[in-house]
Amino acid sequence: MLSAFVYIMASGPNGVLYVGVTSDLVRRVFEHRSGAAEGFTRRYGVKTLVWFETHDAIVAAIAREKALKHWTRARKVRLIRETNPDWRDLWDDIVR
Repeated sequence: MLSAFVYIMASGPNGVLYVGVTSDLVRRVFEHRSGAAEGFTRRYGVKTLVWFETHDAIVAAIAREKALKHWTRARKVRLIRETNPDWRDLWDDIVR
């Protein structure tokens, strides 16, 4: 069974947030971190994985991503702080 992921990247605790969806979290976060992903995240230096969740189906992950994109920044920050209060980079957690 394939998994899908919804994730939030940040440029820092008070910086820019980016919400995305992928079927390969390690590859996608690596693209953001290395600057290989053109566009918003490269332009704004968004390289830190601060939150993610797993879904059994890509359709569910896409629906969740769309919902999160409509949330206020404050609500997204609360979501991050629930599981990652120090805004720690979760990269090491996903590559182990």
